[in-house]
Amino acid sequence: MKATGIVRRIDDLGRVVIPKEIRRTMRIREGDPLEIYTDREGEVIFKKYSPIGELASFAGQYADTLHKTCGLSVAICDRDAVISCAGISKKEYHDKPISRNLEEIIESRSLYVHSGSDEKLPLTADAGDSPALYVSCAMPIISEGDIVGCAVSLKDSSGERDTSAPAADVEAKLIQTAAGFLGRQLES
Repeated sequence: MKATGIVRRIDDLGRVVIPKEIRRTMRIREGDPLEIYTDREGEVIFKKYSPIGELASFAGQYADTLHKTCGLSVAICDRDAVISCAGISKKEYHDKPISRNLEEIIESRSLYVHSGSDEKLPLTADAGDSPALYVSCAMPIISEGDIVGCAVSLKDSSGERDTSAPAADVEAKLIQTAAGFLGRQLES
């Protein structure tokens, strides 16, 4: 664990303010859920809670199925990082922070479909200006009215047409279905 040198006092209601610098660095937003842990040495640890992270293996199986049956490259993300993927390198993308563009799509709460004239949006923050894979279609995952993540289909920037991939409207429906289904799994 890394010391920050910042000291805060607990108020009369048991609250403590997490400094803005730490919230910004750790991408903690107002209303984000935090898990609280303690250890034997008396340390209290706050960890960002990812509801969709609870479904990581299930989401991975869903992504694998979409990839195998439809030929889609798929990533399932929480609000901060890729939690599972299929049809793309797990080593390269799993647990990587999502791009600012994808965060904006998630915040929009609506379906995004790339049109040929649009800028190619990267999946992860470290992809650079010309990503090898770009977001073809993305749908936020909403559970009980809260945004918890995003289902994303990806395309290769090389320009090669994948003849096994479904048409754009079918791809959009598949991604919407994945997002809706995963959101409902969190509600039950």
